[in-house]
Amino acid sequence: MTDDAHRPARRPGYTRRPAADPPVALVTGASSGIGAATADRLAAAGWRLLLSGTDRARLEAVAARTGGRALPEDLAKPDGPQRLAEAALAAAGRLDALIASAGLGWRGPFAETPTDTLDRMLEVNLAAPLRLVRLLLPGMLERRRGRIVLLGSMAGQVGVRDEAAYAATKAGLAMFAESLWYELRGTGVGVRIVLPGAVDTPFFERRGTPYQRERPRPVTPDQVADTVLASITTAADRPFVPRWLGLPARIHGVAPGTFRRMASRFG
Repeated sequence: MTDDAHRPARRPGYTRRPAADPPVALVTGASSGIGAATADRLAAAGWRLLLSGTDRARLEAVAARTGGRALPEDLAKPDGPQRLAEAALAAAGRLDALIASAGLGWRGPFAETPTDTLDRMLEVNLAAPLRLVRLLLPGMLERRRGRIVLLGSMAGQVGVRDEAAYAATKAGLAMFAESLWYELRGTGVGVRIVLPGAVDTPFFERRGTPYQRERPRPVTPDQVADTVLASITTAADRPFVPRWLGLPARIHGVAPGTFRRMASRFG
């Protein structure tokens, strides 16, 4: 999907603003991993940053080195997105981009998934991005300018054994992005979903099990952050990281039976 009707300038900071009035981005999950790397990239590109996360010490460190403002918030709480949106708008008056990179995972048989873990994944991975977009989109539409960048996953495109709940949240996010793209076409507001495979972040440590597959090899948070920035400043709206993952996703789409046989054989 593309939004050629409103193709942004191909340079960092896609709006033409005076140096004294840089574009403003809210980054969730900014205390580590992809969110922190994205904050670094945006700061280098001249963006003003509002940074959210749950690890206050790490969040403050990221804010200090990027010149951003820390807005700690737990998006697993149903009212967390409301509080964060209000704090962001109070701090900056507007948002030019939302980068929703906060995410949780868990690995194991679905029947053994702890109820509280399942609830937190649903809230952080799916409900919170939808709630934030619902709260921040009206201002973007009014100004006819903005970018919404959602962090999806290859797991949400093809499914992954022992990660059924996580894959479901990311699949829901992908369909939200796809549907919203049709709705926003021609409004000046673009929606993107970045689709990484495994990423070398604390994600696997926090979910309780290490990454165990031979393929795909984990990419770095910086690689994903580069793609996030490119998705804001170009028309790339559904990029895979690494790019070759787009091939198995297409095979899954056109021949799911063939894909399943290949996945069972090669893992």
